[in-house]
Amino acid sequence: MTEPEYALIDHDDPRSAFDLILSESPDAVVIDLQVKSMGGMAIAREIRQQAALNQQEPVPVVLLLDRAADGFLAKRAGVAAWVTKPFTAHDLRTAIDQAITQ
Repeated sequence: MTEPEYALIDHDDPRSAFDLILSESPDAVVIDLQVKSMGGMAIAREIRQQAALNQQEPVPVVLLLDRAADGFLAKRAGVAAWVTKPFTAHDLRTAIDQAITQ
């Protein structure tokens, strides 16, 4: 049996996600465009700002979009990759691989 290439951490509080990202140093972060009171674009921007403040490379972000037309939002947020719902596990894995290898 082969080991999985990625470990997943499910975190549902966008306000404390930044601390978790700093402490865990993940290879990538997957964020839904619509997240509670803070949208995925805002979280992606905050990740980049926090990295800059800490003089670190930002963690690549994969944004989960509701529709293909939201691709312009993903570009504006500066994310590394995105997938549009509905998507397959293969689609998501491809986006994560793309984000990590950029």
